[in-house]
Amino acid sequence: MTRIAAITVAAATLVAALPAFAADGPQTSPVKLQRVVMQCDTDQATRRGFMRQHGVAPTFITADQALAARAAGETWAAPRCMTAREHARLSQVLTSYAAVR
Repeated sequence: MTRIAAITVAAATLVAALPAFAADGPQTSPVKLQRVVMQCDTDQATRRGFMRQHGVAPTFITADQALAARAAGETWAAPRCMTAREHARLSQVLTSYAAVR
């Protein structure tokens, strides 16, 4: 009976340790890199809200920079911002690309 108890305890220990061994495999990055562009205002309240939500100050880009990043396959951890005017330019360019296809 003691031998069966010892084997059971050893098997339970191995089963409990399996998740710990599985964690030793390749680690995945908790930050998912994306290419997200948001329309943002330039006022202080928007900047504070963006910083609170994403942990960094907003980085504003133009429509041309967004298209260049798309063509180059560039990604970033935090979203980029653009003004309403630049967002309209980007939408217009992307709509004309879609119309050609």
